[in-house]
Amino acid sequence: MARDELLTISEICAELRDDGGKPLSRATFYRWRTLNKAPKCLKLPNGQIRIRRSALERFLDQCAEAA
Repeated sequence: MARDELLTISEICAELRDDGGKPLSRATFYRWRTLNKAPKCLKLPNGQIRIRRSALERFLDQCAEAA
């Protein structure tokens, strides 16, 4: 069984670009996380946050359905 890739917040922000190609700001990501509107996150023992690739894909699918 292949393991899900764990993405950093910087990698997530780089993928979630606006129409002009500007990445999502970290502040926006953290605001979404506070509002439970971000992809499901994992907190590692060292305090760093990671997001599974599959969680990002589900998040994007849900956004597309809502549009």
